[in-house]
Amino acid sequence: MEDKIKAALEQIRPVLQRDGGDIEFVELTADNIVKVRLQGHCAGCPGARMTLKGIVERILVESYPEIAGVEAVE
Repeated sequence: MEDKIKAALEQIRPVLQRDGGDIEFVELTADNIVKVRLQGHCAGCPGARMTLKGIVERILVESYPEIAGVEAVE
């Protein structure tokens, strides 16, 4: 499952990189929460939560319904 998540994040990364940000996979927890690290402009962006939930989480959950959510870590 982690390889599938990483592949999906690779599809999302160019969108974030265009705005000076990036995303890194950290872990998939036992309760199917994907933990990611936002980097660059995304790390301090006021809209990061919207990006995380509205884009990253939506894409991952639609692709893999067993994912319970996505959370950012520092």
